[in-house]
Amino acid sequence: MIRELKKKQITGESILPFYEKRLQEIEALIRAHNIVTLPNRPAIIRLATPAETAQQPAPHMVPPPFLHNTGQRGEFVLPLNIPSATGGVADKYDDFTFDSVAWTLTAHEARPGHELQFDSMVEQGVSLARALYAFNSTNAEGWGLYSEYLMQPYEPVDGQLLTLQLRLLRAARAFLDPELQSGEVTPARAYEVLEKDVVLSHAFATEEVERFTFRSPGQANSYFYGYTRLLSLRKETEAALGARFDQKKFHDFILSQGLLPPDLMRKAVLEDFIPAQKHG
Repeated sequence: MIRELKKKQITGESILPFYEKRLQEIEALIRAHNIVTLPNRPAIIRLATPAETAQQPAPHMVPPPFLHNTGQRGEFVLPLNIPSATGGVADKYDDFTFDSVAWTLTAHEARPGHELQFDSMVEQGVSLARALYAFNSTNAEGWGLYSEYLMQPYEPVDGQLLTLQLRLLRAARAFLDPELQSGEVTPARAYEVLEKDVVLSHAFATEEVERFTFRSPGQANSYFYGYTRLLSLRKETEAALGARFDQKKFHDFILSQGLLPPDLMRKAVLEDFIPAQKHG
């Protein structure tokens, strides 16, 4: 089914308006279900240049500067359709520019994910220690994957399927990355998992294996770890507050803390958020 959904690719000038509409649909869902507070200003979305597309073939967030920011904001950058390097089908990406996947990519990179996460730190005046110096993939990508989880129940069934596919990818990363490093898994086996089980294109699988082995070893498994720590913290908070738990207030508090490491985020929730909700 995923392979069938991938066949209808969005191309060229259609990419930007398509994602702009998808973001509006997600924002409507966020408001309807009281997930998190949205700013009145629109998110910035633009198409990548050909050079940016070649360097980063997936939709991604360019964070605003956290030091000496003079009004700059983050940008949700959309790749152009990526031609095959050899002219063949085997190394062509088909993973990012089709309807069903746009739900979870937009949730992760834009709202309620990175765009909201990064720009809120600038706008709320989070300290440099909590924004610039604490910045790491567990903090940032954990929130991005958690944002995908938040939006999944409200997506159409094809969008939910692709959200689960990309969650499966993050779970696969959690063991492929360290086991490629240790030699427990061979690159050939990693390709088999990524292409057959996770249903990535060969081009995307190649990018992933290179990422695990020499581009950014140890980074890719941070997504799933950060996500599970946020899930655990939410469950702990729900148990402590019972009927007083309000997910919108919880998410607003998480964003207000900047990029705290998981242990310090838990400390802030237990010592500041939960008592305030109980006695507020």
